[in-house]
Amino acid sequence: MKQSVSIILALVVVVLLVFVPWVASDVMMQFAIDALLLAVLAQAWNILGGFTGYVSFGNSVFYGLGTYGTAIAMTNKYMQLPFGVGIVLGIVLAVLCALVIGLPILRLRGPYFAIATLGLSAAMGAIVSNIPIAGSNIGLVLPLIRADTMFYELSLALLVACTLTVLWISKSRFGMGLVAIREDEDAAGTMGINTTAFKITALVLSALFTAVAGGIHAYWISFIDPASAFDPTLNVRMVIMAVFGGPGTVFGPLVGSFILSAVYEYLASSISTAAALLFGIVIVLAVIFMPRGLANMIGGVRGKGPRYFLQNIRENRL
Repeated sequence: MKQSVSIILALVVVVLLVFVPWVASDVMMQFAIDALLLAVLAQAWNILGGFTGYVSFGNSVFYGLGTYGTAIAMTNKYMQLPFGVGIVLGIVLAVLCALVIGLPILRLRGPYFAIATLGLSAAMGAIVSNIPIAGSNIGLVLPLIRADTMFYELSLALLVACTLTVLWISKSRFGMGLVAIREDEDAAGTMGINTTAFKITALVLSALFTAVAGGIHAYWISFIDPASAFDPTLNVRMVIMAVFGGPGTVFGPLVGSFILSAVYEYLASSISTAAALLFGIVIVLAVIFMPRGLANMIGGVRGKGPRYFLQNIRENRL
């Protein structure tokens, strides 16, 4: 019953979001596109980090490959392909990368997996910066287009598609297998779950949506370089947004990303240094007071008031 109400509310929100371009200013549209793409990144990370429990700090690799795949297809003098084909090329690069790196690093667990993924963005950025077809360290300039409404609609459609995928995961046997891996991977393997195949599938799905978000962002801003495409801080933002909203839930990462995007934008426009410190403070407070995110707080508070937060502190021995 509760999930049905959540789905209805989500549909109402989507309908309202469709009409935003009719009433929003140019500045508001730019913020909306950026917020939608960040929500996609948080939701895509949620597939692996939330449901499977593998905390990845390397998803910006897939974002960067989606960015460069789209840009190379559109700008290379021997290609000059349309935007849609560029997106497909970005997806192919990201999925191939997920398959190649997934087999070795998904054998690691816990902090070892997180550390292994931490250096992937820097390594890939260094590789791309030495490839002439990718513009080396200078970057690539894409065709300039003034179509914020189009980019907004593409971002919204991608977010809806990603969320529907997460909704399917939450109700499917595949999703139950991912949760079983998160809770006890050894026991899941004993029960007959092919943990390797499940984890790689989750990584590929996460890479796919992340790459599409990168391709849309590349065409929208019309310029990319290795530093921005493989920005390691992007990993931190998507993880914090998902954790703040509620990892392993359908709508938690969306709520977390929208709230933090709005707060970050407000602080960045008034006190820039406060915006830079925001995400570090948020993750500390979230881990201490609500380690399962806003979604768990809303469902778990039920009249407990401050006792909800104190209970989390005791359970985590903080």
